[in-house]
Amino acid sequence: MDVTRRQIIIAAVGLTSIAPFAAIAQGAPSIHVLKDPNCSCCRVWADILRAEGFRVTEERSFGTLLVRHKLDNGIPQEMISCHTGEIEGYMIEGHVPAADIRRLLDERRDAVGLAVPGMPYGSHGMGPEDQREAYDVFLIRRDGSTEVFTSYEAA
Repeated sequence: MDVTRRQIIIAAVGLTSIAPFAAIAQGAPSIHVLKDPNCSCCRVWADILRAEGFRVTEERSFGTLLVRHKLDNGIPQEMISCHTGEIEGYMIEGHVPAADIRRLLDERRDAVGLAVPGMPYGSHGMGPEDQREAYDVFLIRRDGSTEVFTSYEAA
């Protein structure tokens, strides 16, 4: 098979044009989300993360199996919410904003991860942010204790 000079140039131009996108995709943090397939707020949260540049994979999980997974991975019962993400060795419980996930990844804290317990209105995936109620994002330490990582005031 003979390859012409023109074919080589076209191929090189094509590869050059997609290279920046490949680099972006490789640099995007990957998060795996376990969620109830019937929960629309979990789907919205995953979509928000995608829009924020995360690569999101989703896995269906139900009831006690999902709760057991959370507890087995160090999420205290009082921190439990509807879905759980796993990213670079951290657990992300509930409607944690993308900025807080990025901050955790940047700081590399020695912790289980982050949690927004319950489902506060106006948190990512739970209604408009301009109508949000006040809520806290908690850092879950390895001993099960927690501290406020970020506080969001009511809108």
